[in-house]
Amino acid sequence: MQNTKFYQNWEAGILDSGICNEYFPAEVPGNVQRDYAKHIGILENLHFGTTAKALEAVEDCTWLYRAFLEYDEKTGNRVFFVAEGIDYIFDILIDGKVIKSQEGMYTKTEIDITDIAHNGSLLEVKIFPHPKAKGSVKNNRFEASDSCKPPMCYGWDWNPRLLISGIWLPAYIELRAEDYINCCEPKYDLDIEKLTAKIKFDISCSVQPKITLSDPDGKVIYTGYENTILLENVRLWWCNGQGEPELYSWKAETPNDVKEGKIGFKTLKLVRNEGCENEKSAFPKSQLPAPITIELNGRRIFAKGTNYVNADIFPANVTYQSFYELVTAAQEANMNIIRIWGGAGCVKPEFYDLCDENGILVWQEFMLACNDYKATEHYMPILEKEAISIIENLRSHVSLAFWCGGNELFNSWSGMDEQSLPLRLLNKLCYEYDRNRPFIMTSPITGMAHGNYVFTDIDGTEVFTAFLNAGNTAYSEFGVPSIAPVEQLKKIIPEDEIFPIEPTESWVYHHAFNAWKPESWAHLETLEKYFGEASSIEEIVENSQFMQSQGYKALFEEGRRQWPRCAMTLNWCYNEPWVTAANNSLISYPNVKKPAYYAVKESLRNVMPSARIPKFSWENGEMLSFELWYHNDSTEIVNDEIKAVVRVGEDEYDLLTWETNNIPSGTNKQGPTVNFILPENSNANRITISLISLDKNKNNEYTLIYTYNKPVIKEKILNM
Repeated sequence: MQNTKFYQNWEAGILDSGICNEYFPAEVPGNVQRDYAKHIGILENLHFGTTAKALEAVEDCTWLYRAFLEYDEKTGNRVFFVAEGIDYIFDILIDGKVIKSQEGMYTKTEIDITDIAHNGSLLEVKIFPHPKAKGSVKNNRFEASDSCKPPMCYGWDWNPRLLISGIWLPAYIELRAEDYINCCEPKYDLDIEKLTAKIKFDISCSVQPKITLSDPDGKVIYTGYENTILLENVRLWWCNGQGEPELYSWKAETPNDVKEGKIGFKTLKLVRNEGCENEKSAFPKSQLPAPITIELNGRRIFAKGTNYVNADIFPANVTYQSFYELVTAAQEANMNIIRIWGGAGCVKPEFYDLCDENGILVWQEFMLACNDYKATEHYMPILEKEAISIIENLRSHVSLAFWCGGNELFNSWSGMDEQSLPLRLLNKLCYEYDRNRPFIMTSPITGMAHGNYVFTDIDGTEVFTAFLNAGNTAYSEFGVPSIAPVEQLKKIIPEDEIFPIEPTESWVYHHAFNAWKPESWAHLETLEKYFGEASSIEEIVENSQFMQSQGYKALFEEGRRQWPRCAMTLNWCYNEPWVTAANNSLISYPNVKKPAYYAVKESLRNVMPSARIPKFSWENGEMLSFELWYHNDSTEIVNDEIKAVVRVGEDEYDLLTWETNNIPSGTNKQGPTVNFILPENSNANRITISLISLDKNKNNEYTLIYTYNKPVIKEKILNM
């Protein structure tokens, strides 16, 4: 097979009155602001202090990429310039002449330059400043309301304002022979028993390619020239914890070209949550609350996962290795779904490949978030073009579970509703271009919940009690903050500011203060309430991360206890685009797992006991009371024996043993309530509750705050 793709040597610069006086080396794919930061010598320290603010000064510049073309000219081939994604408004020029103008970063550019270019021709990409909605205030997400650009770039409560641009996906010169395969996309229908798949390859090519299909073990099961294949005894694709993510391989070949990929087979629909309605079965079913229970291959599953944001403030520079570490960490943490939050837009293709391979369902939102997007003459055509490109690019991924219009669009600060034309358009396009995949308007919709986001809410409610009486159909965002690991803090906070923690410029810029509310994610008052005044940065970080871990355990497990009325728990958030001083994330940038990650991993095991504990802080003499529960998300019936043990200081109390008996697949079971009067123990500051299984891999443990306030006359164990 001949070499058909030729990657160019690019350089870039800032246009001043139409002239570029200085060029610097540019990475493609990449982001021009990152190249510029490297050029002026701040890239290595970009996360430190307020260094990144320097890039705000050039956000309204016009940037120019250029390359002098180099490629092998072969008779009989057409020459194309291909750019898989350019961010965001741009012209493409050959030898000074504009040959293409476009707005939108997700629509692929393919231009036949055979007759207008040659070796040595000057190829230029001129990138203009980003649109900002009329009447909007700078440094506000509402600037994004007339744009299809990810709104987080305009600034968010955990992300610096950085209006990035550039050639963010691969760009190259491609030679195409007459038998070039323009398109090859497999689509399929499963029979009602999900045993037989009818696969049809949509192919655009001047000749009929040879098709090869191999099973998940690599065995060739078809080779020939038919576009339609009947596949029997189909091995279905399952999400993590429910079976194997079976993937078949396909290849289409002509003498001068080859296309290949993977295909998985599943059915997925969203069904009404059990117990969310009071109407009798004969009553008409209203739209509210909307169905959000995932039924995969006919099996209803509890969705356990997280919210993904861009893995870097320069998303073009996220490597396959970065995606691999994040996706496999989600799989190892027993997650089965990741929500691609609308504020971040779509992710590079490698991410979805890894989700396919690891059995991670993807809730994919379009690039709308927290805004009232108007149906303007400017916005609607761009939204339509970009949405079609996104759907066509992602629909072949078996991991893609359902589409969503965007984040928090029905909230008071957004003001949109089901009749908003941008959402009606997206619904229509998903139906036309990916008919069998569900679509929801936004998150949350009625029945679902976003929040809590702090350990103790404004009214004093702890996360331990926040969900107890909530009764939501899904918790698609909730969080508990922690301060970043000390080694991460040293990368961003000057040494003389790091302790005591105060709202200095560096702490504020890295989202410890004034990001969401004055104290924001640092939650200093809460930490002092539970742990007293800290004497070092190490102590305060340890306390903060301990509190986050226990808070996340409480929230995830309570969400699971509410199945089947509640169908999913997704924390906010999974990762970070840069090092934050404090955040709800489980993983600190770029891939440093916080203790909370491991707590969540423990709380999402398919089979495990849990304790419904009503609060975090306890005093001597109080009645410690908690319910025992057992979760079985597996496909098998489970029997177990659980021993409940409480430890206060050096003293340990065996309280009771629960024989669970038969627990069916996909169910929870409530067990006995444990009641125990906490003893006097002035030397202890922690209570540990241990749930000990016959299988030590199913053990669960909780650590709570213990405070000695007054002597206890008599200690009792109330039930065994």
